Amino acid sequence: MQVALYLIPVPLGETSIDRVLPDYNRTIIAGIKHYIVENVRTARRFLKKSNPDIVIDELTFYTLDKHTAPESISEYLLPLGNGLPMGVISEAGCPAIADPGADVVAIAQRNGYPVVPLVGPSSILLSLMASGFNGQSFAFHGYLPIEGNERTKKIKLLEQRAWNENQTQIFIETPYRNHRLMEDLIRSCRPQTRLCVACNVSCEDEYIRTCTLKEWSKLKYDFQKKPAIFLIYK
Repeated sequence: MQVALYLIPVPLGETSIDRVLPDYNRTIIAGIKHYIVENVRTARRFLKKSNPDIVIDELTFYTLDKHTAPESISEYLLPLGNGLPMGVISEAGCPAIADPGADVVAIAQRNGYPVVPLVGPSSILLSLMASGFNGQSFAFHGYLPIEGNERTKKIKLLEQRAWNENQTQIFIETPYRNHRLMEDLIRSCRPQTRLCVACNVSCEDEYIRTCTLKEWSKLKYDFQKKPAIFLIYK
């Protein structure tokens, strides 16, 4: 097994691992004893579900989240420098995509360590695939501003880019504010601008729909408190 920093995807929700992850990932997991994770409890649960034979108490976990001090991150890679493979696991989906794992990957790259991304679900790309929007030119913006005026200004800017640059604009919201975002989009954008909402992607209750904002204004929907991706396009 190559000594490298392995980026290990996890399911996006309570989805069967067999449905979204290849067997090869289990082989890699079996050879790793040191993990950099966003949440130790959920990482332990994922590893046990992925490989029931794994001995959790033999593993070492390093927590990497928004509270982790930057100077601690370099120390996390000491096992890798000593010739031991390491894994990075986020809370959901692919590490380092809209995820603090990007910081440790950047340090690994600067130090010349091999970085190996494993195959797994990305809510951003799966949503784009299902939207019917431009998949050759797109931009992901993370969270939009919370404050009303700044939020409206950002929405109008993204809509303008969608129309002027022929580019799909992708963003997310804290789940309990999903419906508020929908109201802001309907109020701020042109009626003919298209919006795709992709909710609980790859899960049993997956919901993905593309409509104009005029059509959305007349629909009944319920994805409050559910992880969702929002995409707009002309």
